Amino acid sequence: MNETALPLSKRVPWLIQGGMGIAVSDWRLARSVSTAGQLGVVSGTAIDAVFARRLQKFGVDDALRSVLDRFPVRSIVDDVVRQFTAVRRRANAPYQNLLMLTHRSKRRSTDLLVLAAFAEVAMAKAGHSGIVGINLLTKVQIPTVALLCGAMLAGVDYVLMGAGVPTHIPGVLERLRHGLGVDTKLVLANATTEESPTMHFDPTPYLDGATELNRPKFIGIISSNVLANALIKRSEGPVDGFVVERPVAGGHNAPPRGPLTLDANESPIYGPRDEVDFEALAGLGRPFWIGGGITSADHVRAARELGAAGVQVGTLFAYCDESGMDASLRGQVIASLETGDIDVRTSIRASSTGYPFKVVNLEGTISERAVYDGRVRRCDLGYLREAYRTDDGSIGYRCAAEPVKAYLRKGGEVEPTIDSTCLCNGLMATCGLGQVRASGDVEPPIVTSGDCLNEIRTLLKGRSTYHAADVIEHLRGGLDDVTPVPA
Repeated sequence: MNETALPLSKRVPWLIQGGMGIAVSDWRLARSVSTAGQLGVVSGTAIDAVFARRLQKFGVDDALRSVLDRFPVRSIVDDVVRQFTAVRRRANAPYQNLLMLTHRSKRRSTDLLVLAAFAEVAMAKAGHSGIVGINLLTKVQIPTVALLCGAMLAGVDYVLMGAGVPTHIPGVLERLRHGLGVDTKLVLANATTEESPTMHFDPTPYLDGATELNRPKFIGIISSNVLANALIKRSEGPVDGFVVERPVAGGHNAPPRGPLTLDANESPIYGPRDEVDFEALAGLGRPFWIGGGITSADHVRAARELGAAGVQVGTLFAYCDESGMDASLRGQVIASLETGDIDVRTSIRASSTGYPFKVVNLEGTISERAVYDGRVRRCDLGYLREAYRTDDGSIGYRCAAEPVKAYLRKGGEVEPTIDSTCLCNGLMATCGLGQVRASGDVEPPIVTSGDCLNEIRTLLKGRSTYHAADVIEHLRGGLDDVTPVPA
């Protein structure tokens, strides 16, 4: 049986396109992959800010207008569009920033979250019958439920989450499916769950009388079979599968298990304890995909031989024409590969989350010491801030990448601030939506990729660009006509 013998809705895809944020995995890339019969994934990270800045930069074209016309609450669409397009933004002018999200955020912020997720998923699903997923970070707590609601309103097929242990999400999906309110705990850096405030989300204002939504499949992004087993046992609803991300994958990586040891480049060293027991993982009875370092048909074949349904691929898609990465950055990387290898390091300091984070050493980006030192530290997007209990008992927010004095005033320590990078502003610049400061300077980008970055040369073959479809065809040979896994 070949891979097309089952309809899309009845089979598990052999390829998941990685959910690279911020907006590298945008609706255009996800649509291209989904149209080709695989799982295209949009990134939900900071999607409200992405949506607001796109409106300010591009306005509303016919394709977006068609999607917005399908949103259940017209007054929300009108309010958001008016807010960000009433005054035409001049080129090189600052973007209107959003208020940073807190557990006390007003309804208007929630409306934008729901609408932004709806629009991104709906645009990705437009014009084809393929499947689309959304990727969210467990670490980014506050917007999650509203984003899931918006994605489900648009008919999202899969939800993928990592960067934490999202045991509550399957239960959230079940409640949203039935139009029920959702209560989640805001995890505090210095308090127990019992001491944490509860965040409530009511989906009914967005349902327009609907009584039930389709429940997407939930895929946990994990680094070990131990975590996969814990997700199954502790989750408040069904877990439908796993993506096993290896340490060579781009973006955030799980820290090594056991004591942290570093190599000569101050990158973490992974050892035998970090190896996945694929036999045990297969024994859990859920489909799984292997991600990190997948660049050839041989890698796909090897994954299938380990019992995987297929693979997750990020880096190869990050530099294709449909990628949401700024075109000049993509071109810079591809041009650099013509003269030599590009270094990718795993930094234990770049991310304020404390998770290892892959950084591409690229001229003009935050990876350069002069660029890093020349940037004024600020925190005005705030997606990676941690919530904490203040001395007076209230809830505060802090980030190791904010101005050091401010972080110390909030009870933080100096060590996490050293070489910490504002990923929020850096990654917004990477997708071409960097903030313009009063000085006229634009926030510098930060580029993240897997360790296999240099292997995109195999796709170029004398050309300077390639497409998402080329990536799929490049990898398809590893299927060996294996029978697809039923959904």
